[in-house]
Amino acid sequence: MSTHVPRLAKLRNCNLSRMWFVIGICVLWQAPHSLVSADSPKHAVISRGEAAGPYQAFPDVCRLPNGDLACVFYAGYGHVSLPTAEWPRGGRICVVESSDEGRTWSEPRVLFDGPQDDRDPHIAALRDGRLACSFFQYRSVDGKIEHDVCLVESFDGGRTWDAKPRVLAADRWAVSAPVRELPDGTQLLGVYTGDASTAYGAVLRSTDGGQSWSDPVAIDPNSGVRLDAETDVLRLPNGKILAALRGDGQVNLHFATSDDQGVTWSPVEDSGFLGHSPHLTKLSTGEILLTHRQPATSLHISRDDAQSWQGPIELDSVGGAYPSTVELKDGAVLVVYYEEGPTSAVRAMRFRLTDDGIEKLGWD
Repeated sequence: MSTHVPRLAKLRNCNLSRMWFVIGICVLWQAPHSLVSADSPKHAVISRGEAAGPYQAFPDVCRLPNGDLACVFYAGYGHVSLPTAEWPRGGRICVVESSDEGRTWSEPRVLFDGPQDDRDPHIAALRDGRLACSFFQYRSVDGKIEHDVCLVESFDGGRTWDAKPRVLAADRWAVSAPVRELPDGTQLLGVYTGDASTAYGAVLRSTDGGQSWSDPVAIDPNSGVRLDAETDVLRLPNGKILAALRGDGQVNLHFATSDDQGVTWSPVEDSGFLGHSPHLTKLSTGEILLTHRQPATSLHISRDDAQSWQGPIELDSVGGAYPSTVELKDGAVLVVYYEEGPTSAVRAMRFRLTDDGIEKLGWD
């Protein structure tokens, strides 16, 4: 980030003393919060406390090759955990696993702990059986902040991971998304960057199974809109790639699309709603879920391949968020997210889509 530090996600101040990011495309419909009742969230805490670290945040969940669920998350002593005497290697990446569709979870264990602050992990299961964990490494060098997009892989279902990360984009790039694999094997990874004058999203592309990666392909970098991005991408049924990009501060989430597997991108378009830390999931029944922070921990649903969106639907009142979803075997959805502050923890909740919103299922 050099001397004028990019206003990157999770590292700038907003309501909770940090920075948050947004998403968008076409003219979308925004419905009231009453889409779901205001009853107490039926959440479970799946990691909290010293087993991983006093501060736990930025979770991401996926289904493993053996059918279990894995949730990776950041663990440190605070929102930013640079090396200290007590934490000589800074923040780290931890993982918990569930063999019963999210009802119970293992104790946290360390997935990766490099010599600096390793943050915002995301996990993806690839078709060849590999697991890929993307994250960015944040460090202070001679009083200046630097950060790189990194990747570690597992070839044994998550039991062991690379001891040394691969740096996919250096100097001033960050990541807040999992690797997305397309039907032809192309892999895309949403990334983002920023400095005092601009901020925008991009994608990294791999056409050889993740052996090599392109330089960042910028998404409308001269739009005139500051997009802190936290880019995530999803392939639509018509073959287009949808990118969701967080806006700066109170700027709405924006969308862009690509017709050529992420090689080129359309201009960004305002979604019509706020949304930081976007995460996209397409269900087997066709609906697209867009989970995000702001307001609180929320959800938008598209039932027409991202032409319109129903929401925001409040999932929980906590504002840490960075929610991620996975479809469960019974057709319900598991969402993981986090609560900010002194009671920092990773939470999970189950819900099912209804015609007018969602039904929270609890854990009975």
